[in-house]
Amino acid sequence: MAVVMVTASGRPPVLRSRPARAAGAYPAPPVGPGRGVAVISAARPDVASATARLHALLGDRLHEPADPAFDATTRLWNGAVDRSPALVAQCLDADEVADVLRVAARCHLPVSVRSGGHDWAGRALRDGGVVLDVTGLRAVRVDPDAATVTIGGGVTAAGLLAAARPYDLVVPTGTVGDVGMAGLTLAGGYGPLCGRFGLSLDSLLGAEVVLADGRRVTADPHHDAELYWALRGGGGNLGVVTELRFRAHRLPAVLAGMIMFALAEGPAVLRGYGALLAEAPDELTVMAGFLPGPAGEPVIFVCPFYSGPDLAAGQPWMDRLRALGTPLVDQITPMPYADALRMFDGGMVDGNHYLLRTRWLPALTDGAVDTLVDAARQVSSPYSAVALHHFHGAATRVGLADTAFGLRAEHVLTEIIAVWAPGEQADPHRDWAERTSAALAPLALPGGYPNLLGPAETDRVRLAYGPNWARLRHAKRRYDPRDLLTAVPTLPPSGPET
Repeated sequence: MAVVMVTASGRPPVLRSRPARAAGAYPAPPVGPGRGVAVISAARPDVASATARLHALLGDRLHEPADPAFDATTRLWNGAVDRSPALVAQCLDADEVADVLRVAARCHLPVSVRSGGHDWAGRALRDGGVVLDVTGLRAVRVDPDAATVTIGGGVTAAGLLAAARPYDLVVPTGTVGDVGMAGLTLAGGYGPLCGRFGLSLDSLLGAEVVLADGRRVTADPHHDAELYWALRGGGGNLGVVTELRFRAHRLPAVLAGMIMFALAEGPAVLRGYGALLAEAPDELTVMAGFLPGPAGEPVIFVCPFYSGPDLAAGQPWMDRLRALGTPLVDQITPMPYADALRMFDGGMVDGNHYLLRTRWLPALTDGAVDTLVDAARQVSSPYSAVALHHFHGAATRVGLADTAFGLRAEHVLTEIIAVWAPGEQADPHRDWAERTSAALAPLALPGGYPNLLGPAETDRVRLAYGPNWARLRHAKRRYDPRDLLTAVPTLPPSGPET
């Protein structure tokens, strides 16, 4: 069996030194009777004690607000996030993750996890809490014979694809290479290979998880199958995932690219796009929506990914898309999947301010098209966008009860992205996103994609899981009954069903 191990940068992994640990220096926190679970009470947070303990554990990899590295380790993609964590703990392995969780529980501090740092709502940071930074867990192991890829909890989509590329292997990702694979996968993972291979979570074979009480467990079909079920769609609320093992798929290249049309052609283009979706084979997944054009003006786009074994078979579909209007841009060509994702690298700049809203549309009806075109005409910023993600094919053929993910019917995920520069007045841009979301609401399915829902939208989170909600809540109470962890999606506190 040939197994190749690299870091996400393509270099061999480098281990950094760590302080020696005295025997018994970090005793386990109090546990509940018979449960082995850390007790998080209403006691006063003890930041000073946590600082001393974690400094002894991590040395210069523990950061306080006065440290020079603190700002860099709490900087997120969304510059609008304004949170004040007490400490940042940069971990190099699962043992350190476990120790940090135990210390946080003992000192009554909440915990958040920072991996890709790309969650728009800023759930990687909690006021007064410990940020458990796993960006150092960047190792990637590729087994080309078994067609598997195993990654650390800090690996991004781009890092995974770079390691797998020499073997013509891919794992379904989202559309942005900088997004962390753990956060993407645990709550879903819509992307350009959805029709052919399903969501990112549908390729997850297993995970190594550190639970809230510091226990390290394996979650897969044969070990803690209930945790494995809940991880696939239930978000990062059940434990800290330090390693993920994926089924990889052979895909030397895709036929992909961007076609853009003038906004005046928007109604016809989007109606034709909606009709094409009803006929698209598994091998064809097409994004659409509007983006800023060369001068900042909104333009309508379609972005196809054809992933069949014979790329020539995808050309008639490309021709149909071109014929939806008069293209301003037509950049369709065969390319490696990793290269195709780079189309989106410059679209959403780190440090800008963002607000996202989302709706699940059962189909792209005339009413939905009119609402989307109106949103493009009324857009408040030259940076804002709307993206439509087609959920179909292989993703729909997974049983609803097989994973925690709550919607397996064909649909269009609408992602409303309000963007403005730092220092700008936020209200016009927030209002635009809220108006667009509200206008789509009567046409939408209940709930929404949990990775895009806002922290206050707990009612929609419940609807998003449908019949899987009660089972997921039970899993949360079982694995983290004291609510040490709150991540994506936002779940209400553990407690009796309401």
